[in-house]
Amino acid sequence: QVQVEESGGGLVQAGGSLRLSCTASGFPFGKAMAWFRQAPGWEREAVACIDWHGYTTYYPNSVKGRFTVSRDNAKNTMYLKMNSLKPEDTATYYCAADLAILTMFVCQASQDRTAWGQGTQVTVSS
Repeated sequence: QVQVEESGGGLVQAGGSLRLSCTASGFPFGKAMAWFRQAPGWEREAVACIDWHGYTTYYPNSVKGRFTVSRDNAKNTMYLKMNSLKPEDTATYYCAADLAILTMFVCQASQDRTAWGQGTQVTVSS
């Protein structure tokens, strides 16, 4: 069973940058991975998704051009580089492995098999 763990959150001023990391264990071979976020009072949303080879990625319009997802399969690690951060990016960011759907237009977790991390807090001050 795949397990994932995030790191790299913190407090940053608006306009700043952060990089999150997610390390997977338990045979994540072939699995698409993603970053989701959830702010208080809001539903969890996908903000960056990537397939095993890195050929297919998904970003919602709210982060497109500012966030970049990448992965190093040799290290079983996925990254999220966040630039030009805004206060509305403040949320708990979760790593997820083994998605239900990933295309350029859709990224959805599976209720049955997606593995989730504990989350890492990102706070952007204005």
